Amino acid sequence: VQLVQSGGGLVQPGGSLRLSCAASGFTFSSYDMNWYRQAPGKEREEVASISYLGSVTRYADSVKGRFTISRDNARNTVYLQMNSLKPEDTAVYYCNVHWGLVKFWGQGTQVTVSS
Repeated sequence: VQLVQSGGGLVQPGGSLRLSCAASGFTFSSYDMNWYRQAPGKEREEVASISYLGSVTRYADSVKGRFTISRDNARNTVYLQMNSLKPEDTAVYYCNVHWGLVKFWGQGTQVTVSS
């Protein structure tokens, strides 16, 4: 299983970024996908998830209405569109897939929101 992330970077408050996660090594269209983030000194938290067909999405309260998770099963890719970014969104973001207790992570992408 490989999860290769792209996107991220430095953005001013109120700006937007899109993260991508290209998956391989498993049947992507059969699994829910997730985005997590970890800020310095804090535990990793789930930000958003999407069902295997993309019909059901869930968001942490802190990002609801600002972030959108989506997927393209033809491209084996999951996305996280982040709008109206705030300084408290600064973190390393990870895509994730799991089955049972087995978890796989992307390499992580730094998102920094600062003026």
